[in-house]
Amino acid sequence: MTFSIVARSGEAFGVAVASKFLAVGAVVPAAEAGAGAVATQAAANLRYLPQGLALLRTGVQPADVVAGLVAMDRDRAHRQLGIVGSQGLGATYTGGECLDWAGGTAGDGYAIQGNILTGPEVIEAMESAWLSLPDVALDRRLLAALEAGDAAGGDRRGRQSAALYVVAPGAGYGGGSDVACDLRVDDHADPVAELRRLLDVHELLFGKPDPDALLELSGDLKEEVENLVTARGHASLEVWAGVENLENRLVPGKIDPVVLACLRNGHAHDEA
Repeated sequence: MTFSIVARSGEAFGVAVASKFLAVGAVVPAAEAGAGAVATQAAANLRYLPQGLALLRTGVQPADVVAGLVAMDRDRAHRQLGIVGSQGLGATYTGGECLDWAGGTAGDGYAIQGNILTGPEVIEAMESAWLSLPDVALDRRLLAALEAGDAAGGDRRGRQSAALYVVAPGAGYGGGSDVACDLRVDDHADPVAELRRLLDVHELLFGKPDPDALLELSGDLKEEVENLVTARGHASLEVWAGVENLENRLVPGKIDPVVLACLRNGHAHDEA
């Protein structure tokens, strides 16, 4: 009832998934920095998530993790599983009693799988999209693969939810966690498109400034910023940015053009 991709890029791991199922992001994906990523679907076995990550953490290869998990599962014929580790090939498994169309593919650093799909073209489109974007950031690359699967037909029952989960060392808010991105569309008529909108907002609020694009906060620009901040009812740029959740984009003595555009428009979300 789902199509997903688990993948690796450098030290980052992630999962993108969509389904005609409520809140698929609460069931299918798991990932851990330094270990890998796992997706469990069809008749999802949630025990696969912590068990799979524990095995990856000890250096077990994805194909062996899959083999170990399904060997212990009496309902393995109804399971579907995708796993990627810190190096080498990803691995995918589709039980013989998963509902048609069901199947998957895997390669270096990725595994793609789906069930109750319109056909194999969904998996093929996802793989093509993934392979065509080697230099794109992992979150965007995963989303592109998910969009390709959705455009190719996706879940043959329709659309309902989608999710994107990405981890990398110290990539969380303020560097306090490894969760770079945890976005969920739980119930929506067009969940993959909504997921893209959420990722755009996420990038606006939590993305890092481009050092080459930063503007010197001096002269006329400094005066304009001070006047705009005052007009918005705040004592300083820092206070305004905190209210608008843009504090991650502040740089002493400079201003990110993204922040400047939001300040001129009056609200951060106007830019998303």
